[in-house]
This record gives sequence, structure tokens and C-alpha cells, in this order.
Amino acid sequence: MEYHCIDLRKTNQFSDFFLDYIEGKAELRPFYNHLPKIESFQKAIEQKHFSDTHRQVLCETLTAQYSEIELFEEEKLQLQKLADSKTFTVTTGHQMNLYTGPLYFIYKIVSTIRLAEKLREAYPDYHFVPIYWMATEDHDFDEINYFKLDGKKYQWKTNQSGAVGNFELDASFKEFAKTVPFAADVFKDAYGSSKTLKEAVRKYVHELFGRRGLLIVDAQEASFKSLFKEVMRDDLFSHTPHREAVLKTESLESLGYGGQIFPREINFFYLDEGVRERIEQQGDEYVVLNTELRFSRSKIEQLIEEHPERFSPNVVLRPLYQETILPNLAYLGGPSETVYWLQLKGVFDHFKVPVPVLLPRNFALVLEPLFEKKLEQLDWQVEDIFQDFDEWKKSFVAKHASIDVSLENERTTLATLYEEKGKEAKNLEKSLEQSFEAAKVRSLKILNQMSRKLRKAEERRQHISLERARAILDYAAPGGTPQERVVNMMQFYLADDEFLEKLYKAFDPLDYSMIVIEL
Repeated sequence: MEYHCIDLRKTNQFSDFFLDYIEGKAELRPFYNHLPKIESFQKAIEQKHFSDTHRQVLCETLTAQYSEIELFEEEKLQLQKLADSKTFTVTTGHQMNLYTGPLYFIYKIVSTIRLAEKLREAYPDYHFVPIYWMATEDHDFDEINYFKLDGKKYQWKTNQSGAVGNFELDASFKEFAKTVPFAADVFKDAYGSSKTLKEAVRKYVHELFGRRGLLIVDAQEASFKSLFKEVMRDDLFSHTPHREAVLKTESLESLGYGGQIFPREINFFYLDEGVRERIEQQGDEYVVLNTELRFSRSKIEQLIEEHPERFSPNVVLRPLYQETILPNLAYLGGPSETVYWLQLKGVFDHFKVPVPVLLPRNFALVLEPLFEKKLEQLDWQVEDIFQDFDEWKKSFVAKHASIDVSLENERTTLATLYEEKGKEAKNLEKSLEQSFEAAKVRSLKILNQMSRKLRKAEERRQHISLERARAILDYAAPGGTPQERVVNMMQFYLADDEFLEKLYKAFDPLDYSMIVIEL
């Protein structure tokens, strides 16, 4: 295996907002606590004050969540270490895509594990546990109910509603599973032995990453939500998170950076069996949209106290919730995910919770041997994979054409001829110069048409090279979307059970490059 690191700006896949953040642009410094560097973690450790009470809740809840799973020794050690005040977490989060969904689900977790390993080396007096925050409360089922492999979409359809983590793997799922008989055993075992989606995801993530010490957090617990009551009351009754997030968003927009998330006055959903719907204040009442549920202020105060698990934070408050229940130092996310935390700096400051070190996950493109050969045939370097096809085609066809398809010399000669003769004719009759100018324009249009025909003919002659290039670019970005956001891990994992190990070797969570991996 070989791998190459490409500057992210050269890939044309990332916003200026994200690139300016990782490059440490001065204008963005007021919106976060720490630069995304290994040296920042000493200060992050000093700032993180995680109470013994919260740590005890975390340890007890995680132990209960893992009670039905036979733990690897590495996981047992991590659970024990979490009780120690010198243990911190580094976290990534993601939706529960079927069969892991697109590759970047895997990349997030591998990046987080590698970060924990690097921190243990850099700060040996402390211990660092990689965490996968399982988005069990998410209700956007259409975003996760499929995966793509070899250009084909495999999709589970069900009428269930509410938090997707609670979806039952019922008869409809069993029928869907029959359409993927090729699935790796780790997935067959996980889905086949589970009653709910979150149970299955926990099992396969445990099997794939547990030996590396990854722990999985399901935040849909009354014990965790009890630690978040203060925020629930503030958000519902005072709307402070909305005000603070709007202020920071407006400040970013004044610098030319668009907001990634959109705060609401109330940033909680009502969560119950089959229901996850937004809460809105209408007059003196709190209404759960798309239901008949309505609460007075006193009733909703009572609900917070007695059933905090019924309140599910949206994207504005999920980061704060994470930092409340974990002794967390870093969050690793995608490009948009990383920078939306910058809109939340005021929310964190209001609740006196430090913003963690914000790091992008690793970005990668995996090349199979067939496409490496295609690169050689085109005499491409790996960075050429990220160029625009139409721009490349234009220069390639012209360079390898059997004749000059641009007809540039002919244009110049023709234009000069008409201009000179027009000046001569002007001496006979003034209007003739305009006639020659009009004739020049018509003639140049004809030459343009002939140039296009010549180019098309050359493209047909060179079609093998052009199709080879298109195949590479489509492989790297199917349908114009980067490979890591489309292709499922089984495209590589089924043929090579060492695929994850190769990612561990190639990934460095503190090197912000596009990693091109040649298998």
C-alpha cells in the first residue's frame, strides 16, 4: 500500500470557511478556544473541569449500555479508566447509516482512534478514550436508510417514526436484508441478533473497533438528560441559546462566512415512543408540532424534572450536551460540521462550558489497482484526479490533436486581411469599411464553427484516453460527489479484511490533507 497527501485547497472540495479555520485565519480566532494542533491539548486539559458526579453517571450508564455485549479486554480497560479524573475523551458523532453507509463514517472513527493514540504519546500523564457518539435520537430516516455499493442503492423502507435508534428490525428489515446476501459477517451477525437499529449499530461498531479501545455512547438516557436540566429550562423559558447563537452567526456573516446551522427560539424536540417533533412556544403554551400535545409552563417544568429523557436537543444544543456528559477534549467532524461549532461559542460561554479542540476528520480517496494503471496510461499524478474534466479535456485534446483545432493562425490571418482591405476600400467609399468589418465577423463565425467540428472529430479520435480520464474522475467522485461521501466500505473490506488496518497506517488526524491510498 502507498499513500499520498494532497493539499486540501488543491482538491476543490472544501469551503473557504473550513480552510480558513484549519489554517488559523486571525479573523476566526474569537469564535473558538483552541487552534487545531497537538499543542493545544495542554490548555484544553487545564480548562476541562469535569465533576465527579458527572463522571460517575457516565461510568454507570456506559457500563449498563454494554451489559449485553461480551467486551474485549481493551473496552473493559477503557471503562475502568473512565473513572479516573486523569482520563479524558475525544469524540466523533454520526448518524446510524445502514451497514455504515458512506466511507466517511469509517474515516471519522479511525481518525478519532488515531487521535487518542497520538495524545497518549504526547501527554503520557493522562489517558484518552476515543468515543463514537451514536445519533440514536435522530429522526431523519431518509438520510440513513440506504447504502451504495458498486453503483447500486440498497434501501430499507419502513413506516416507523420517531427516533431512528428505536426502530425495530421487523419483517420489513428482514426482507431488505435478503437483498444484501453478500454483506460481511460482522453486519449479518449484528443485524441478525438485534431487535433495534441502535442495538445492531452498537454491535457492529463494537466488533470493528472495540479492540482499538473505542467506546460507544448512546445519549438517549434519562441519567444523561438529568445533567442537562439547567440548559433545558434556559432554552425553553429564556431562549438564551438562540440569542447567543444568532449573535455569533451574525458576526461570522459580517466577515463573509455563511451560517451552517439555523438556531431556533426553542432548540429541543419532544421525544417519546414513535415521536420526535419540535417544541414551539405559542402564547403561554408549549406545543409539540404535528401532535395534539400542549403544555402549560408549569406542566413542562414538571416534565423537565420528572422526565428529562423526553427532551432531545437539536443541532444547536447537541454539542453542549456532549460536552456536559463527557470529559471531552476534542471533537472530530466533517468540514461543515467542524465549523458550525464556531456559531456556538456564545452558547458555550453562557453556560461556562469550554469549547473543545475542533478537528477535521481525515479525508481520503481509495484507489484500486485498475485505476492506478489508468493513471499511468494518462501520465497523471495523483493530484490530477481532482482537476475539472472539461478543463483538462480542452487542453488535452488541443495538445494531442493531429492539426491545430483552434484555427488561431487562420483567425488572425483572416481578420488582418479584412481589416487591411477595409481600410483600402474606405478610400473608394466610406461605407465599404463597415461592409468588410461585417464580412470579417461572419467569416470568423464560420471559422469558429469549423474549429468546433475539428475539436469534436479529435475528441472522437482520442475517445479512449478521454473515457479513461472520465472513468477515473467518476470513480473518485461518483456523480460529482467525493467517493468518501458515496461508496460503502464493503467495496474494499469484502476483498481485503486488512482494509481498516491500512486506514490506521495512513491516517494522521493532525495532518490536514487529502490522503490518496493506493491499495
